[in-house]
Amino acid sequence: MAWDRRCVVGLVLLGLVAAATALQQRADGARRYRRSPSQPVPTRWRRQAEESSKKEESFEAELCKDKDAGEWFRLVAGEGDNCRDVIQCTSSGLQAIRCPAGLYFDIEKQTCDWKDAVKNCKLKNKERKVKPLLYTDEPLCQDGFLACGDGACVERGLFCNGEKDCNDGSDENSCDIENDPNRAPPCDPTVCVLPDCFCSEDGTTIPGDLPSKDVPQMITITFDDAINNNNIELYKEMFNGKRKNPNGCDIKATFFVSHKYTNYSAVQETHRKGHEIAVHSITHNNDEQFWSNATVDDWAKEMAGMRIVIEKYANLTDNSVVGVRAPYLRVGGNNQFTMMEEQAFLYDSTITAPLSNPPLWPYTMYFRMPHRCHGNLQHCPTRSHAVWEMVLNELDRREDPNFDENIPGCAMVDSCNNILTGDQFYNFLNHNFDRHYDQNRAPLGLYFHAAWLKNNPEFLDAFLYWIDEILANHNDVYFVTMTQVIQWIQNPRTVTEVKNFEPWREKCVVDGKPACWVPHSCKLTSKEVPGETINLQTCIRCPNNYPWLNDPTGDGFF
Repeated sequence: MAWDRRCVVGLVLLGLVAAATALQQRADGARRYRRSPSQPVPTRWRRQAEESSKKEESFEAELCKDKDAGEWFRLVAGEGDNCRDVIQCTSSGLQAIRCPAGLYFDIEKQTCDWKDAVKNCKLKNKERKVKPLLYTDEPLCQDGFLACGDGACVERGLFCNGEKDCNDGSDENSCDIENDPNRAPPCDPTVCVLPDCFCSEDGTTIPGDLPSKDVPQMITITFDDAINNNNIELYKEMFNGKRKNPNGCDIKATFFVSHKYTNYSAVQETHRKGHEIAVHSITHNNDEQFWSNATVDDWAKEMAGMRIVIEKYANLTDNSVVGVRAPYLRVGGNNQFTMMEEQAFLYDSTITAPLSNPPLWPYTMYFRMPHRCHGNLQHCPTRSHAVWEMVLNELDRREDPNFDENIPGCAMVDSCNNILTGDQFYNFLNHNFDRHYDQNRAPLGLYFHAAWLKNNPEFLDAFLYWIDEILANHNDVYFVTMTQVIQWIQNPRTVTEVKNFEPWREKCVVDGKPACWVPHSCKLTSKEVPGETINLQTCIRCPNNYPWLNDPTGDGFF
């Protein structure tokens, strides 16, 4: 994991390198041989200084001639300090940085990372990729074709499709949202109309053009990872049947479930109570780059496979598992969203939008995203996709927003590492609620890992107190699931009308008994997870094998 996502660490400024050193040496020499103003400077000295300056400029120009804007590179390759030191070409000359002790600079990721994670100390530069010839004075190819870096013509649709069709691979080397020749067009509200499509130029427009005062403020609470004995009691305390939305229904949440260690009888009960179950992958692969670079098939095995596991072992038969969130919030580019279309997922909730006022509403991916691709080396989709994006608006983590300097926001609540006390958390919740409620009432997302609340009772107390206070003081605030937000956007209803909005009354209040009081506890193995015996808890019969990527049903058929 790149260091700048693990914690906040500054890079240590070293100052300028070779050119600056040479200039300093000249300055020292000038002081040693300083002449009075009336003394003429010998021609020989002037000539030597001019020649030296030209050599330095030539050296700098040679270093920088093939470097991209903002690119860091090494002067000397190798382990030790050589792998910590990099330089950059800027308008004011060469600039150098050194990674903090214990870190090396990853040339490909362009960031400091743990020593053991950096495998390219022997490289001075990023791999130089050949760019396609997309913009030329005269067309190089016939209509419907574009030029590779070597001038060969390839069908336009083959560019940026994840496969190298040019001999030099250039068709896959310029594929961000600004350069993909097959990128989604900018929002066109005359074409993009509800209920199937929603977009706006900057992402802040209220669906249905309702006045903000008539819009119910939706709050989405989500939890990521396994549901099991480590967090079941926490969820029972939070969703105890006593906390009611203004329409009289229990407050609801969305659970993005990963497979390993999940108790599927608990998933079944959570779903029975009216909460939404969505997928968070089978393996939760710890290599973040895997998610950025995974193929369509990789994504299908992880996410569609996880849906198969959930539907079978939590016995969900209503086709309600329609949401996806990638581990580590690592967006999988067009491959992820192509998989979602092919596998009929309704929405993704992985893409983060930078902190903004007003915040953004969810949008469909038919048209271009209304914000930049935010985050370190994120791989956002560029093409048009029939998928909703439940965008993660960054939260404002400043303690006093009226006076504190601007600092980056945080997407997951537990990544807001400046929250240290319950009082701070309470104030944080109120400030971010006001940002949404007092502006365009875009849904407020509060995204957690359960351990953060469980291991900090003061935070949990503050959170439950805040929820109770919001519900007591507002008759226009609803705690709903991700799918319920989309249902409202597709069919906007005013605060008065929404009390009888049918999609929000489904499983309004759920009583009755769980599907099973004592689930089967299945001790299972899998050829795909060698050396491990894993416990799977479910109300249905135990399978032959522990379900995994190539055997999501656990039947043992590969």
